[in-house]
Formats: sequence, C-alpha cells, structure tokens
Amino acid sequence: MVRPAGSARVVVLLLLVALLTGTGGAVGAGTAIAAPPSPTPPPNPSDEQLQSSGAAVAGGAAEVAQLTDRLSALQAEAEDLQIQVAEQHESANQAQDVFTTAQGAAQDAADRADQARIETQAAGSAIDAARARLDDVVANTYQQGLDLGPIGMLTSASGPEDLIDRAQMTDAVAQQQATALDALERARVEKANADSTARQAQDEAEQRQQAAAEAKTAADQALAAAQSASDAQAQRLSQVLAEQTEVQRRLDAAENADAGLRAQRQRFDAWQAEQARLEAERQRAEAAAARARAAQEEAARAAQPTPRSPGPGSRSAAPRRYGSAAAQTVIDRAMGELGVIYAWGGGTARGPSRGIRDGGVADAMGDYKKIGFDCSGLMLYAFAGVGVNLPRYSGNQHAYGDQVPLADKQPGDMLAWARNGRIYHIALYIGNNKMIEAPYSGATVRVTDVRYGGNLLPTVSRVL
Repeated sequence: MVRPAGSARVVVLLLLVALLTGTGGAVGAGTAIAAPPSPTPPPNPSDEQLQSSGAAVAGGAAEVAQLTDRLSALQAEAEDLQIQVAEQHESANQAQDVFTTAQGAAQDAADRADQARIETQAAGSAIDAARARLDDVVANTYQQGLDLGPIGMLTSASGPEDLIDRAQMTDAVAQQQATALDALERARVEKANADSTARQAQDEAEQRQQAAAEAKTAADQALAAAQSASDAQAQRLSQVLAEQTEVQRRLDAAENADAGLRAQRQRFDAWQAEQARLEAERQRAEAAAARARAAQEEAARAAQPTPRSPGPGSRSAAPRRYGSAAAQTVIDRAMGELGVIYAWGGGTARGPSRGIRDGGVADAMGDYKKIGFDCSGLMLYAFAGVGVNLPRYSGNQHAYGDQVPLADKQPGDMLAWARNGRIYHIALYIGNNKMIEAPYSGATVRVTDVRYGGNLLPTVSRVL
C-alpha cells in the first residue's frame, strides 16, 4: 500500500473520508461492521425432503406407466371379448332364425299330417258307406228281386229276355259301384300313403325342430358365456382404471407437493441470493469506508515523525494504540482488503505480497504467482496499523496476546483453530458474531459468521 505524503494529500484523504462516510467528524468510533437484522427467510425445504418428493414423483410416474400398459392390454382383451360377444350374439340370432323356421316347418308338417289323417279317415268312411250300399243292393237284388233293388224299373219285365236284360243291368250297376268302390279304395290308399308321408314329414320336422332347439340352447349358452366373460373383463378393466385413477391422484398430489417444495427452494435461493447481494454491497460499502478510515489513519501517522521500527514478534515501545479505537483501526485495515485473493505465505505489515511455494495445494493453485494474503498475513497487516508487529506463524500470533475465554470475545480479538495441538487457521473477530479471514487457496478475503466447529480454540487472543 502506498502512503500519501504531505499535508495536501492529508487534506484530500480527509475529504475522501468525509464523502464516503457522510460525516466530517470522527470516524471509527463504533464497531466496523454492524449489519442490520436479516429479514425472516422463506421456508427452505431440506435436500432430503426434495429427494423424497422427487422419488415419490418418479415412483408414482412409474406406477402410472405400468398401470397404463396394463390398461392397454386389458382394453385390447376387452375389445376382443366384445367381438366374441358380437359373434356369439349373431350365432344366437342365426340359431333363433333356424329354430323359428324349423318350428314353423314342424307346425306346417303337423297341420298337413292332421289334414291327411282327416282326409284318409273321410275316404275310409266314404268307402265303408259305399261298400255297405253295394252290399245292400246286391243282397236285395238277389234275395228280393229286381223290383226291390236299384233297378226296380225293370220289375215290369215279362219275359226271360226282359229278365236277362234286367240282370245285365243289375250287373252293370254293381260293376259301376265296384269300380267306384275300387276308386274309393285307391283314394283311401293314396290318402293313407299321404298320411304316412305327412307323419314322416312331421317326424322329420320335429327332429329338425329339436336339433334347432338344441342349437339355439347351445348358442344361447355360448352367448351367455361370452357376455359373462366380457362383463368380468369389464369389471377388471374398471378396477384397474379405478386403481390408475387413484395412483394418478397420488402422483398429482406428489407432483404438486414436489412443485411446492421446489418453488419454496427457488424462493429461498432467490432470497438468499438477494441477501448475499445486499451483504456484498454492504461489505463493499463498509470496506470502502474502512479503507478511507485506514487511509486517514495512515495519513495522520505519516504527518508525524516516524518512530523506530521494532523487530518482528517483539512487544516494542514504539507508539501503539489500545482499546476500542485501536481495535476499530485493526478491523478497518482488514476490512479494507475484502476481495483480495488468498496467497499462501502472502501479506506483510505494508499490505498484500506475493505468495510462496508450499509444495502442495498452494502450488497447485498457483499461490506463488499471486499477490495477496494468507490468514496470518492478514492479521500481520491489520495489527501493524496500531503499532503491533505480530509474528508470522498463526500459532505464535494467537499466543502473542492475552488468552480470554471465547465467550468473552470482543471486536479486535483473534480466533484460532487447531488440530492435534497445532493451530492451522486464524481470523479476526469484528463483532456481531462475524469474523474476517483469508480462508484458503482459491478464495478471497471475506467476512463470514464465526465457525464454532472445526476445533475452534476455547480462548481468543486479545492484543489491544
């Protein structure tokens, strides 16, 4: 850091301080950082909650997909069964048509058989009546004479020739009656044959009716079976559809819950980012004010005779300051370096310096090429502003001051962390549970909350 020389530069620096701090009076009277209380953050679901909700969504989606595939298969089966029902229905309709036709044919055959029997019986009766009449005629003719028979018109014959004529006439009549009787007999035979044929047709029609009835019964049974299978499939389909609806409802609820949690996380992240932005702005403003105050201190010191420089690590009699004002100067000097890169081995009483090789992580990060601070280098620079020449090693720095219980820490005290009895990190407490540090390779000087883990020592080092 370049120190201004001369009263003109002092005046310029004083004006700069007044502009940055908004006051022309004394600066550094209070704690270097006094952050306003943070607003209440929005709900922030844990990673476990987000993972659980995400897993619930994935599981529900997989279950819905499985049920959808199952529904597709069941729907295909249901459609096939519906086709089978339609086929069996048509078969039943066809069987009904065949049965109806057979039933009609059987009825027609029965009617014809009945008519044939009636006609045969009538023909038989006519033949019987004709035969009786013929018998009567013949008997009367030969027993009582021609005048009593149907040829009674010949009874008046007087001679043999007349009698012969009468006899011939009688024979002719009898012959005609016999011929008629034969015709009637043939008619009866034909009617009997027709009756037999009608009965056979009726028997065949009844057999066909019975076969059609059996076919209809089988078709009705097949239709009932197909309809039952279709109903059962429809019930299975309805059950799976209800199951899918329930799973989809749970999936929707899980997705809504997951979306709600992720929305909460997004709102929290946005809030956190905004808080980080505001904190960064506040720290930049505080750093600017701290640099201005430090510059003012440096200018005031430059205007005075320069005292003899003490050796490193010594408690010199050189002018130095104590108390809260000195602590504020130490904090201001450290705050003025916010954002400076970490460089292992970097930092002197005059400011940041080039890092050195460590043969490990710092070398891999290129610290030896950087101009910056490590943790103890930052402390060295900060305390040099009040005439304290700290040793370089952080363990010696912590041992340099009075050991005060951690619970009694004050701004300007040094915090230290140790492992296996060796201090590996040191930082400056600045109040409000905050500290400023040069943390590790790749990072920059920053303000952060005090880390109470990591083997924080139970005492702080109070130099001022």
